[in-house]
Amino acid sequence: MKVMVLVKATPETEAGEMPTEQEIRAMGAYNEQLVQAGIMLAGEGLHPTSRARRVAFGAQPPRVIDGPFAETRELVCGFWLWQVRSLDEATEWLTRAPFGPGSVVELRPILSAEDFGEAFTPELQAQEQRLREQIGTAD
Repeated sequence: MKVMVLVKATPETEAGEMPTEQEIRAMGAYNEQLVQAGIMLAGEGLHPTSRARRVAFGAQPPRVIDGPFAETRELVCGFWLWQVRSLDEATEWLTRAPFGPGSVVELRPILSAEDFGEAFTPELQAQEQRLREQIGTAD
């Protein structure tokens, strides 16, 4: 199963504060363990929302909202994409991450074709497979 690991923003990350060399080294060592175990598929940090935009749909035309955004606890400052056997395995790996007190990280299973049921017709599945092959993410 694939999971997205969402690292929640803090007032510090929203202020654009970068990690220290020691923190970067610790996270690099952790990422190396994830890669060696065949778990990490991708991972990136995100700029603060002062450099972001949202697009709100419903009105015509969609409304563009420039950051920064409020409610730091609801924001994401980075992510990983992991391939694991179970949510329990992902949780176990996450408990080893070098985050400090107050950090919050969320694990979200990624939907699979089976989750969509009959609405994901063979034609739509073939389209999805073709697109994944084009971008190099076919399973």
